Amino acid sequence: MTGSVRYDGDSWNLASSVGATATGVAASRALATNQRDPLIHDPFADPLVKAVGLENFNRMADGELDVEDDDGNPILDHREMCEHIAVRTRYFDDFFTEATDAGLRQVVILASGLDTRAYRLPWPAQTRVFELDQPEVIEFKTSTLDELGAEPAAEHRTIGIDLREDWPTALTRNGFDPTQPTAWIAEGLLIYLPSEAQDRLLDNITALSAPGSRLATEHMDIDSSDDLAGRLDEMSRRSAFGFDVTELFYLDDRTSPRDHLRKAGWDVTVQSGQEAYAANGFELPGRAAELGRRLGYLYAGLPEAG
Repeated sequence: MTGSVRYDGDSWNLASSVGATATGVAASRALATNQRDPLIHDPFADPLVKAVGLENFNRMADGELDVEDDDGNPILDHREMCEHIAVRTRYFDDFFTEATDAGLRQVVILASGLDTRAYRLPWPAQTRVFELDQPEVIEFKTSTLDELGAEPAAEHRTIGIDLREDWPTALTRNGFDPTQPTAWIAEGLLIYLPSEAQDRLLDNITALSAPGSRLATEHMDIDSSDDLAGRLDEMSRRSAFGFDVTELFYLDDRTSPRDHLRKAGWDVTVQSGQEAYAANGFELPGRAAELGRRLGYLYAGLPEAG
């Protein structure tokens, strides 16, 4: 498994490049699920990772892989890996729960990867969940879950498409109703898009969103000259990935999603990773404190009509 520098029109699957990050996140969810008193519960993460079949990710899911420096000192131990993915997963889980509690019944998961929320969250009746990702990823996940006997907990519509293509047309052709308020998530996505593609994605979401719609994504305040990029490089090369994940990032100059969405009329709130940890009773280790201040989560809501 190797990484590669990004370029327009590149492709990937669950064993390489950006696709491998979906497998890595699922392996982290499997590890976090199997802890005592877990913050999250994803019973499908482990079998999906095992179906992909990459040894390092299997070991990660089983708690057999540590992230260490050259001297054998831990860079990211099991507890820290579990807390990180648990906080992130819980943030987006809670986002959907709060949105559906408020009456929203249309949900879109962009770049869904091995996300299993359509199967594991307690969706209210009449909720319709759309998932979009590369065709190979969608086919692998749905067929694997079908073989496991898993059934979606809501009306579930999958759309295999590269998000650099005309996904809004594909979405509407598959039953999406732009006149209904929608709960959107773009988890672990924006940093893998060049600035123009990021802005286009956010503009498409805005164009498809009725008043009362909501959006959650991640907030990353780093660039190519940042020492934080170097620290993420070290962690990823020594982890199950085995390559520099930051090579897959687009660290070009860009308008922050917060500012772009505010200009488009959304009410935006940013929660730092540090704040998200504290909200779940965790404390970031000292070496991750700066990461926690500058990496976090973004919530946006469109005002109700009238």
